[in-house]
Amino acid sequence: MSPTAPASPALPTAPATPVASRRLRAIAGRFTTGVVAVTALREEDDTPVGLAVNSFASVSLEPPLVLFCVARTSTSWPGVRSAARFCVNILGEGQRQLSTRFATSGADKFSGVPWTPSPGGGPVLDGSIGWIECSVEEEVPAGDHTVVLARVHDMDAPREGSPLVFFRGLYGRYAQL
Repeated sequence: MSPTAPASPALPTAPATPVASRRLRAIAGRFTTGVVAVTALREEDDTPVGLAVNSFASVSLEPPLVLFCVARTSTSWPGVRSAARFCVNILGEGQRQLSTRFATSGADKFSGVPWTPSPGGGPVLDGSIGWIECSVEEEVPAGDHTVVLARVHDMDAPREGSPLVFFRGLYGRYAQL
């Protein structure tokens, strides 16, 4: 005779209540994230373009995939999206001002910012602690954002250093326990 699992208790059904955006931001902001700058050369004129992202994750080793989320209102993403390849620059703790610059809409984000091209031509920002060259694999609409699933083509970690982190609406630094 085989043992049977006990029946799961029924979950209480609660009335559907709307989730307040500010409350979600406050609660989700308790999850520490790294900060990346996604950069490319705009296809139409080879102008460097980019944006800051703190919703980045590795997805799969086989095939090599990463993801990040972009606001549907982003004016920078269409320029990055137009390129065949783009770079995800992992920002170091000393690059807070660069992150702020890349998070600002309409600014000339590359004015005075040194960079070198990745093998596929995307801007690798000087001082980044790592970079990942990608192409768009798939874009999935998700509320007020688009989830970008990207195929990894090349990568490197040109320098050691601690990452720039974001927690509860503020920048911070990594501390090993």
